[in-house]
Amino acid sequence: MPLPSDRASAARLSSFERPAVARVLPFALFMLLLALRGAVDDAGLDGRWIYGVAVLVVGAALVFFRRDYVELARGSGPTLAEAAAALGVGLAVFALWVRLVEPWMVLGEPSASFVPLDAAGAVIWPLVALRLAGAALVVPLMEELFWRAFLMRWIEDRDFRRVDARRVGAKALLLSTFVFVLAHTQWLAAAIAGLAYAGLYRWSGKLWVAVIAHAVTNAALGAYVLLTGQWRFW
Repeated sequence: MPLPSDRASAARLSSFERPAVARVLPFALFMLLLALRGAVDDAGLDGRWIYGVAVLVVGAALVFFRRDYVELARGSGPTLAEAAAALGVGLAVFALWVRLVEPWMVLGEPSASFVPLDAAGAVIWPLVALRLAGAALVVPLMEELFWRAFLMRWIEDRDFRRVDARRVGAKALLLSTFVFVLAHTQWLAAAIAGLAYAGLYRWSGKLWVAVIAHAVTNAALGAYVLLTGQWRFW
């Protein structure tokens, strides 16, 4: 029979694990599903629809864990000034993202480019709708919960729940941004974006401010891609 101290330790471990899983699992599912695209293409199927599957699966995971996201609870929304800052930063990151494309600013090629065109060159609008919904709604929530709410604070303190984002140090901010950069081919643009979103979270103490900025960037980028046909940014 476990001793009372053992039960208390197990309870603390369990209470830590669920908050961590709630922030890590949606991101892990998203990355896993996107990694399967190559296998789907090799099987003779249209792997582009995997993105839609990922959006639905991750969206369901976010809904399932919604009560665990205390950073997004009612009353944690931005003030007017914070929302304006998020809008401005999001648009600035977008403007830089489409310009920081010199060869030395890019590492490798995207593992799964997304071109929503059929064989005749016509736009497949259901694919576009899924991509926009994922990029502007699901991905900002998923990524900010993982990169900033979890990883940045976890680097600061393994019990990340007790970390006030406004007290995060430079080490945690820079290391989490470095890992964020590794997930993107446009390393310089990703570094600026990661620092900008993390900076907003640290400045305001509200994850919603970073989420809104990230969503603005992705929505503006989606509109730009559709208007210009520069699918490389997708």
